[in-house]
Amino acid sequence: MPLVSVIIPCYNREKYVAETVESVLGQTWSSIELLVVDDGSTDGSRSILERFTDRIILLEHPGRLNKGQSASINLGLERCRGEYVAILDSDDLFAPDKIRKQVAFLIENPDIGLVYSNGYVIDEQRTILYAAHDKNHEEHSDPDKLLLDCYFLLPNNALVRRDVYRRAGYFDESLRTAQDHDMALRIAEVAKMGYLGDFLFYYRRHDDSISQKNAKTRWKNGYRILRKAMSRYPYRYATIIGRFAVLNFRLAQCYCEEHKYIRAGCLFLASGLCDPKRAMGVILGHEKVNGPH
Repeated sequence: MPLVSVIIPCYNREKYVAETVESVLGQTWSSIELLVVDDGSTDGSRSILERFTDRIILLEHPGRLNKGQSASINLGLERCRGEYVAILDSDDLFAPDKIRKQVAFLIENPDIGLVYSNGYVIDEQRTILYAAHDKNHEEHSDPDKLLLDCYFLLPNNALVRRDVYRRAGYFDESLRTAQDHDMALRIAEVAKMGYLGDFLFYYRRHDDSISQKNAKTRWKNGYRILRKAMSRYPYRYATIIGRFAVLNFRLAQCYCEEHKYIRAGCLFLASGLCDPKRAMGVILGHEKVNGPH
């Protein structure tokens, strides 16, 4: 049974982290090392994690500094020993069979470097809100598709061969948000990806989540990530323009929430000019539009 390393970066998640840790310790795959990185928590998270020290590897930055999620994951990547690596946010959950089914998939498909799965988006009380992917979702292992729409959650629903991280590089520590999309792209550029339709993870939406609080920063970082991607890989011109349209549209939504309507209007216009066909689909209601979070 190959060893799987699970890395949980944790910052001030006393409300959820015990449940998150238990979801890993309760896996049906027994060959697991669980590394939890306390990213300078100032609430009760540290004392909660210390209850598990006989079953987890508890790490911290020198001086217990808060260095961000990317730096915390990288610390875990430096210390882990597993053949496969899974990353889990400290407020989300694995289904009991998550690791076992994904390990089996990677063993059966040696040409695949990363496998992700379907899962459920839940609220604070674990009520299921909706599925992460629809029943017809397929993975084509096409970096252009991933750049355009960022359609899967790398930290929570993926299992990655450790050598893929060696080829793709570690997480960009200058990004305090959107680092997951940056990493997913870099992996897609060097390795094939696979998909399991099983519901194997739970992504929790709540007002204190990083994606909820930092939506505007996330979309601003998207421009940096796009420029980096353009310098690394021969993405199609249509994909690049389409991604600029998405970023402009999402950032415009953020400015609307702040009642900065002139700035939002300029970005909506720029988005439509970049991708007029998709813009018309949104205007006519042919494409469903969610919020920027």
